[in-house]
Amino acid sequence: MDATLTSRGNWQSILGRYPFVPALIILIMLLVFNGMAEPNSLSFRSVNGLFKTYMALMFLAVAQTLVVSAADVDLSLGAILSLVNVTVVTTIGVFGDGPLAIVAACLVGVFVGFLCGLLNGFVVAGLNLQPIVATFATGVLFTGIALWVLPVAGMPVPSAYWRLYGGSVLGIPFIYYILAGLGLAIFLISRTTLMVKILAVGDDQQGAFQSGLPVTRIRISAYAYCGVFSAFAALCITGDTASGDPLVGNAMTLYSIAAVVLGGTALSGGKATLLGAAIGALTIGLINSLVFFVGTPSEWQNLVQGMSILVALMLGIFVSRRVEQ
Repeated sequence: MDATLTSRGNWQSILGRYPFVPALIILIMLLVFNGMAEPNSLSFRSVNGLFKTYMALMFLAVAQTLVVSAADVDLSLGAILSLVNVTVVTTIGVFGDGPLAIVAACLVGVFVGFLCGLLNGFVVAGLNLQPIVATFATGVLFTGIALWVLPVAGMPVPSAYWRLYGGSVLGIPFIYYILAGLGLAIFLISRTTLMVKILAVGDDQQGAFQSGLPVTRIRISAYAYCGVFSAFAALCITGDTASGDPLVGNAMTLYSIAAVVLGGTALSGGKATLLGAAIGALTIGLINSLVFFVGTPSEWQNLVQGMSILVALMLGIFVSRRVEQ
């Protein structure tokens, strides 16, 4: 009996420090299943392809975590991604396809993402509107602007852009440099005073206000950072698709929320793991790959993917709750 209590106490301690552990276990299981269904899926080339395809969702999941940590939510992430995507593509079309023009266009895209996040923060925290309703409305606004900027999908980006994203630098696939950058950003942000304040606001907004924290400014800052990471996600998806699409991010918002929950972040706020969100995004990618590898008919793939993600969510939450009891 004592051994059982000690074991449970150890697991509670581990989950308290590393809430992403259930998601990591599920990720490893999915890697095994993918390898059984298609041995080549574990090759170096296939793993590169997995990161290349789902790097945008990893950035988007981290972006969503920043606002969810404060007990908020952002339903406009996919629209921000789409707007930044078409902004970058059209800006390159105006400035030319030289290296400086591409860098300038990317900076413009990141600034657009920042402005979108700032607007969301002002509407939600500044005007004290419900996050779901407010960000749904701004998402419609951002989608409308994206369609105005580029009414029809298909405008290509210069080959230098997508060749770099899918290529190698010094013999190392460029995607791993991006992955290292994301990992460094997660490490640094997780240890900032701002992140501690965001979690404090999410845990008890009234208590945070009474303790002297500038709650409104903190929430606005979380949305601003969220917009920047959404812009980074757009830069990744632009490199992956090599074109502009005003609706490319439509399905990714809900995926980002699922990845956040899979990673061990509480939607009620106050408990978050940025690394877990990235792991959750990869988990969704492996689920989608497995559905394809087992030969699921195309008309059933969306249904099976949705059910599989739901099972993974339930499994992760069940394990966490069992250990905490």
